[in-house]
Amino acid sequence: MLKRLSVLAALLSAVPLAAAAAPTIELKPCRLSGVATEVQCGQLQRPLDPTQPQGKTIDLHVVVVPALARNKLPDPVVFLAGGPGQSAVKLMPMLTGRLARLQQRRDLVFVDQRGTGKSAPLECPEERHLPVAEGLDLEANYRRTDACRAELEKLPHGDLRQYTTVIAMQDLDAVREALGVAQWNLIGGSYGTRAGLEYLRAFPTKVRRAVLDGLAPPDMALPLSFSPDNQAALDALLAACEQQPGCDKAYPKLAEQWQRLLASLPREVTLQHPLTGKLEKAMLQREHVLRAVRGPLYVPAFASALPAAIASAADGNFNALSGLLSSMGGRQTALALGMHLSVICAEDLPRMAEAKEAAGRDYGRADAQFYGRMCQQWPRGSVPEAFYTLPPAQSPVLLLSGGADPVTPPRHGERVAKALGPKALHQVVPAAGHGVMALPCMREVVNRFIDAKTDAEALGVKTDCAAKMPRPLAFVPPDPSLPKPDKKNAEVKP
Repeated sequence: MLKRLSVLAALLSAVPLAAAAAPTIELKPCRLSGVATEVQCGQLQRPLDPTQPQGKTIDLHVVVVPALARNKLPDPVVFLAGGPGQSAVKLMPMLTGRLARLQQRRDLVFVDQRGTGKSAPLECPEERHLPVAEGLDLEANYRRTDACRAELEKLPHGDLRQYTTVIAMQDLDAVREALGVAQWNLIGGSYGTRAGLEYLRAFPTKVRRAVLDGLAPPDMALPLSFSPDNQAALDALLAACEQQPGCDKAYPKLAEQWQRLLASLPREVTLQHPLTGKLEKAMLQREHVLRAVRGPLYVPAFASALPAAIASAADGNFNALSGLLSSMGGRQTALALGMHLSVICAEDLPRMAEAKEAAGRDYGRADAQFYGRMCQQWPRGSVPEAFYTLPPAQSPVLLLSGGADPVTPPRHGERVAKALGPKALHQVVPAAGHGVMALPCMREVVNRFIDAKTDAEALGVKTDCAAKMPRPLAFVPPDPSLPKPDKKNAEVKP
């Protein structure tokens, strides 16, 4: 026993005092585009490779939106961005409004995860300016990705193996410690739910409440799960059109039109460039149309225009489908592709061979093949087996799923809820897409869940306010056979 203690003492004495020092972060007043009020900005230095704490370092970009109340509560709210590859700080203008009530008494914390935003970014050149044909050329896409990888590896922070979710959540806990926070509340969306689950696994005592919206658990093997989940959402859309009398009349046998469209590919088409508006010819492949349809499925309001776009494309006019996809471009923050691939290639690709996902009828293995090629030369970080486990939650966790979500549907949330156990609360909103917190009444649910003083009160919060929300009806053009309004009788007289 004494021998063991002496060995332990020797090991402890060999650790430099600097290694035991708490991390520090200096916050200074700053202004950010799109944010009306002054906030606080700072940077936290972290080792690029956690196994080499004295080696190269990176700076994490941290922004704190101070609570409005003088006597603020000690547990901030920290937001985990999606993607993977989104910048949490760039999402601030949209999120501060949604989290306004929580900000009354709590600080809001936004951290650009390593590889995104201003935290050692791994960004590839934008492709919006490319000619349409070049942008759609898959082989050219692979070449551009390989070229980007080569350039990223030249950066001081270019060890692409060091951007896994496990390492990023170690960063996040270092931010918590640097801010002097004992516990905080997590809110994560999409990939941010995977990050949140890893934080719950690694640092369970540091979380007071967690809200995870659109579950993407670590065992999901993303490129494979895309196929059945996309297919289910698309089939539900086609079935809903058949059940809506106006839609079925405007677009008869829409499911057959969809199959006819797929059978016509590949084909040369003329499309408008999304930036210049110029008409350009390009070769359209089956994979392009499948991805173009998937985008609007994220948001039911956009998906309501898909029946018209599909019917038009089946007749050879792709402008509606192309325009619908382009209109969504401003809704989503651009991804840092390098960080995106560092996560997917390390965490998802190695498990695809073991995954037992049945491919969707139309989507097949297209996404798995696409990512397989993108990841061929991409360096892969080490991921511990424990990352793929979901231990029982030690604090209340609210899980949110949209029934019409094409990428993180309720089946994933159900699996996570079962693993997390009695302290997990899972709410499905059948008509919602990707992102349930966007619904006003669900934001109020989140507020009450986090504000609840006890665990029992949090788990007793009523969460079904949007459960009966109807699915948006499909867009149907005016029926020319119907009588036109009487303009004379419709006049408003003074």
